[in-house]
Amino acid sequence: MSLFAGFAVSKPALAQAVPDPVGDWNGVLTTPRGGLTLILSISRSPDGSLKADLESPDQGSGKIPAIAAQAPDGQLSVEIKAIGATYKGSWSVADQAWNGTFAQGMDLPLKLVRGLPPARPVIAGLDGVWSAKVTPNGATLRLVLRIVTGPRGTIASLDSPDQLAYGLPVQDLARDGRKIRFRLAVVGASYEGTLSDDGQRLAGTWTAPNRPADDVVFTRGVASAASTPPKRPQTPRPPFPYSAEDVAFDNPAERGVHLAGTLTLPAGKGPFPAAILITGSGQQDRDETLMGHKPFWVIADYLSRRGIAVLRVDDRGAGKSTGEVAKATSADFATDSNAAFAYLRARKDIRPDAIGFIGHSEGGMIGPIAMATNKEVAFLIMMAGPGTGLEQLMLSQRRLIGASMGQSEAELDRAAPVWAALYKAVASGATYEEGRSAALAVLTPEALAAIGVPAGTDRQLILAQLATPWFRYFFRYDPAPNLRAIRVPVLAMNGSLDRQVPAGENLPAIRAALKDDKDVTIVELPGLNHLFQTAKTGAVGEYAEIEETVAPVALEKMASWINARFPAK
Repeated sequence: MSLFAGFAVSKPALAQAVPDPVGDWNGVLTTPRGGLTLILSISRSPDGSLKADLESPDQGSGKIPAIAAQAPDGQLSVEIKAIGATYKGSWSVADQAWNGTFAQGMDLPLKLVRGLPPARPVIAGLDGVWSAKVTPNGATLRLVLRIVTGPRGTIASLDSPDQLAYGLPVQDLARDGRKIRFRLAVVGASYEGTLSDDGQRLAGTWTAPNRPADDVVFTRGVASAASTPPKRPQTPRPPFPYSAEDVAFDNPAERGVHLAGTLTLPAGKGPFPAAILITGSGQQDRDETLMGHKPFWVIADYLSRRGIAVLRVDDRGAGKSTGEVAKATSADFATDSNAAFAYLRARKDIRPDAIGFIGHSEGGMIGPIAMATNKEVAFLIMMAGPGTGLEQLMLSQRRLIGASMGQSEAELDRAAPVWAALYKAVASGATYEEGRSAALAVLTPEALAAIGVPAGTDRQLILAQLATPWFRYFFRYDPAPNLRAIRVPVLAMNGSLDRQVPAGENLPAIRAALKDDKDVTIVELPGLNHLFQTAKTGAVGEYAEIEETVAPVALEKMASWINARFPAK
């Protein structure tokens, strides 16, 4: 998955010591998944404005056009709107470089120096897509090695689909006759193998810290097959028996938040009951697009065919929506949901007494937060929403997902107290800075080893992921108080195979918190995973492999539940 999808930098008024930014700049972004080489190429248009292209050669992403570029008074600012990321840097005369911060949910340092990075060696005969499997502790994990030779030499990256890890940079790829070797620094692993006579198989040994070496055979596949779109038979296709309207509105609670989405309206004059869809963690588009699946579009299509209007909205900072993301928390996102509610309530084709929330995952947490200050919400559907404290939820999630990825019980037991201490530290202190300092103290070399972080890894990278305003709020949040205050119909659904929000822990907690609400439906759906797909094991690696987007049983349950309480007038 490419780190970059769109790009913007603003127009210059240069201080004397600051160079003209036109030209090529490069740097290495050190991320928790390894170092990524970035190339920023800035040019000047005939009208004097600046334009730019961004390239991430380690990911083979090609050149991504920039909207604009500017370096006023020694400042270079970059906006990558499509993924909610920014870069802000100052010119350093001493370093002859832009020193700044790349922010995308975490703040990472990035220095850009003049020129192109050194070209990598050209390694002949290896280009293609190579597939293999490893079996740690009985679990089967797929590996996909991608090798491509271009103008900057031969570059390799590794995907681990069953761990939802894509585009991991491969280091030190080398060939000596038929002997091939490479490293994957992000996990401290290495591989040495021998190429077959026909060049189609690579047999060797995969070595990783704290586990026995694995015999691993990579087989060369057809590169074009990897780019074939996955089958998604539930993605809606015309003709549609309802209307779809592009809408936009502001969030009056937060300056600069402009939200865009799609409202589907059933056939007829209305007014209609309506559901507002709230996405899970991370910035997502209005369809909650994930690995080719578009679950929110599937839900909207199903409900609007059955008399229910549905509003689905791009998250702030995603798609056509704007607004602060880096410092935003779930409480901020709740104000976006209430802005969507206010927009619908003002429409004559929507029943003002029948507007509710459908929240998936974190969306099932955001809905109750929004309802704490909005008593006019008519109903709530929690799709894999949390019922336990979020620290407990994350610990359970790590254990379940870790086991599915081949971690042993001993490894999980060794890591658990470190993660628990780290989560408590991030949430501690009166300020964000105090929480960050406490978390830093937890990350001793012994603690890093216990959670499987390779030796030499900068502990600041772990903090960059966790010591954020969003995580600080997340770890401190207890769903129970907001749930206890609800007095409208609630449907809480989980799949029995959900490894991210375990049904066995969260549904009972939701039931207990809602004991004074008179209309509560709690449903555990057998055989469904966190995305409400019909699954085999519930492992996250299955999400992309399953063709089904949302199981019909989940769709039917939501539609019939809403229509039973808010029938068409």
